[in-house]
Amino acid sequence: MHTVVVGILIEDHRVLLALRSATRRAHPATWALPGGHVEPGESEPEALRRELQEELDIDVHDCDGEPTARLRLAPGAPDTALHLSAWQVLTWSGQPSNACPDEHDRLAWFSADELGLLRWAHPEHRQMLRDVLSHSGSEAT
Repeated sequence: MHTVVVGILIEDHRVLLALRSATRRAHPATWALPGGHVEPGESEPEALRRELQEELDIDVHDCDGEPTARLRLAPGAPDTALHLSAWQVLTWSGQPSNACPDEHDRLAWFSADELGLLRWAHPEHRQMLRDVLSHSGSEAT
């Protein structure tokens, strides 16, 4: 089973999403939260910090103590089962940018009202993000 962590970054009542590259094997040309695989020996928060530094060129200073959501996705092919946890990033430094153009075609900020218009890698995140946005303000530093 693969373990993946993704970050929920909120600024001005909008959440940051990444458009997965059309050439990606899994979920091409869909919107998703930024993040990636947990490496052996890493905790989920450590992996989140590393992945967001690699993908967004930001430094995560603080995230929630527990994930906002966990998904267990059944395998579609051998060795493709996925355990995905979404963590709200409370504070970070740097301006998020697309530091991995081979993985993402672009980044964009979306309001709760715009989430229903998107083609999602994991549609289960849509309502969770609406809920988070309805209870959050600007969180970036």
